[in-house]
Amino acid sequence: MIVLPRSWQQQWHGRDYFEVVLGLEGEEYRNMDGRRTFRFEKDGRGYFAKVYTGLGWKRIFKSLLAFKRPPVLTAANEWRAIRRLEELNVDTMTLVGYGEQGSDPAHRQSFIITEELTPTESLEYFCRNWGSDPPPVTLKRALIDKLAQISKQLHDHGVNHRDYYLCHFLLDLTVGRENLCSDNLTLYLIDLHRVQFRRRLPQRWRLKDLAALYFSSMEIGLTRRDLYRFIAIYTGKPLRHALQEHAALWQQIERRSAQLMERYNRKYRPND
Repeated sequence: MIVLPRSWQQQWHGRDYFEVVLGLEGEEYRNMDGRRTFRFEKDGRGYFAKVYTGLGWKRIFKSLLAFKRPPVLTAANEWRAIRRLEELNVDTMTLVGYGEQGSDPAHRQSFIITEELTPTESLEYFCRNWGSDPPPVTLKRALIDKLAQISKQLHDHGVNHRDYYLCHFLLDLTVGRENLCSDNLTLYLIDLHRVQFRRRLPQRWRLKDLAALYFSSMEIGLTRRDLYRFIAIYTGKPLRHALQEHAALWQQIERRSAQLMERYNRKYRPND
């Protein structure tokens, strides 16, 4: 199966489309676990591609014997995730191309191509100095509201991200940084290759996503009132009711995020 824009098919007429895509070159962002992620340009426009070339049975069995999930094997899950987010009206990447070939799951080749999202900035970078240089209160509240609404929409429909950090939200800066407000905020959720889909989201996956989000925002100066604002919107219930009914979940999130921070400090700030 191969899906590509008609104009690309015309330009590559007579060639093996799959081989052409696998041979594309560009600025490489990642190359490991059988997956290569890179940015390239075509006809004056920027795109991102993820190309999967297979892990091999040895790597898969190694993960299984260690009781670990093997890394994602093909681009199919991200293709499906983008389609699902589109159905849920959650802003994400725009699909351009997709392809998959081969029957052996350990050596199956696949790719996914999306449009470059520009001008954008990751929320992790956008919020990095909030602790010492707070943003306008209205902007901070608007971003908290947006994150809570996206989180609620995903989780209420059985979708969890599995890498739900601020760095995987891109803030659209088309209107200019100084003109951002609640009426023009757009957040794109990216890196969807590990997304999971269910009819109903188990509590442990809700916990994992929310703890990751909280961990990645622990050093940007959020107040207790900011957290309460998120909780009220995420649950869709009066704050007092939300805090009482889901008390165990909020406690677990705090413990899990603290563990993530401890692990992060041990790995990246050993001398602090």
